[in-house]
Amino acid sequence: MKKQKYDLEQRLLEYSARIIKVVESLPPTRVGNHIADQLLRCGTSPYPNHGEAQAAESTKDFIHKIRIALKELREAYRWLKLIKYINLINKPERLDELIDETEQLIKIFVTSVKTARSKK
Repeated sequence: MKKQKYDLEQRLLEYSARIIKVVESLPPTRVGNHIADQLLRCGTSPYPNHGEAQAAESTKDFIHKIRIALKELREAYRWLKLIKYINLINKPERLDELIDETEQLIKIFVTSVKTARSKK
């Protein structure tokens, strides 16, 4: 049995792509456009911020960049929950897996910050 390699970069890339698909499915209303803009920004931000963290110049810089990604994930989580709560898309239950993935990514980034702090 081959062990699957864990690739956070790929996971964040796929997460960003899923966020983009949700944004594109939002209605072109005042509310839909507002939430789309906000979710697009925060939901795609963790991917490049993770890349910035990989190139960090120090542990302090690494923690800072990871915390930015974490902040953006928390914001995306709230927007996704709101979209589901107000039924802004057809079949809002389709967001359950993405909301779960957001929670998992938040936990990963919280752990990364804690680990980096302990090594400081």
